[in-house]
Amino acid sequence: MNWPEELVKEAEQNMQPYDVEGFVLGAGDDQADIMIVGEAPGENEAVKGRPFIGRAGAELDKHLDYAGLSREDVYITSVVRSRPYKWVDTNKKGSGGRRKANRKPNQKEIDAHARLLDYQIAEMDPAIIVALGGVAYQRLTGKNHKMTDVIGRSFHVPVQKKGDSGYELTEKTYTIIPLYHPAAVFYNPGIKDTIWESLDHLKREIEKNSHRKG
Repeated sequence: MNWPEELVKEAEQNMQPYDVEGFVLGAGDDQADIMIVGEAPGENEAVKGRPFIGRAGAELDKHLDYAGLSREDVYITSVVRSRPYKWVDTNKKGSGGRRKANRKPNQKEIDAHARLLDYQIAEMDPAIIVALGGVAYQRLTGKNHKMTDVIGRSFHVPVQKKGDSGYELTEKTYTIIPLYHPAAVFYNPGIKDTIWESLDHLKREIEKNSHRKG
């Protein structure tokens, strides 16, 4: 599928006022039944133009494998397609005293890419949308739940899409499954058991959808 060039250009233009870099449209099978929506590219992703590479990507691959999937079985994208960064002080030699660090995208940056994500969801019409982390979950559902309260559950709900005067809900409902972002385990190893339990739920949901199709 060729995503409309005008939506890509619109997103890139909308991001110009903000501290962001790179552009990652997505990767995988754009005809797949499963769409994975992350937060935003990191440094490596912005440079290489591919989603989820490096440590977080290796962790995601483990999760996909556990769920009986590969990157060829899903389409991977994100709420924001450019890497949001902030300048931080560093004592590392040769760095000039400052470096770019990843940060969470703000609402204006999320809005800037909204129509592109809306289009991808409508065109793909996935059976399951996996929301990796709170930013993706909130963008899709409009709900500000704690991830600990929703992790690994299925929500059969409409998703948010950007309208002329803010966000509105789609007429169609989708199956949304929030999971922890793969990088979360690096900062909180205690969630490992919850991650595997949530992936067990994802496997069951995939199996249910395969039966429906059969």
